[in-house]
Amino acid sequence: MAEFSAEQARETLKNVYDPEIGINIVDLGLVYDVDVSDAGDVLVTMTLTSLGCPLGPVIVQEVTNAMSELPNLGDIDVKLVWSPPWSPEMMSEEARDELGIW
Repeated sequence: MAEFSAEQARETLKNVYDPEIGINIVDLGLVYDVDVSDAGDVLVTMTLTSLGCPLGPVIVQEVTNAMSELPNLGDIDVKLVWSPPWSPEMMSEEARDELGIW
């Protein structure tokens, strides 16, 4: 049985920041879903701000690093998807305020 919930895993992802924008990936709206199995395996379904994002591999590695802090973690899988494509409307209100997007 996993010792953490999908919501706890999602909260952990708030420690991962887009290095170019300086906002965490959850508030940016990059994380579409977090699934946690009974065995503690985690599947993070996410996107990037653009298909050619040069820091994509860095962000994926940071997601893996952040997840490794969870207790009795199983396997970590980060699935990058491009549909639906990311747009600024996916950001949290706090992130839009911080970037001055209304």
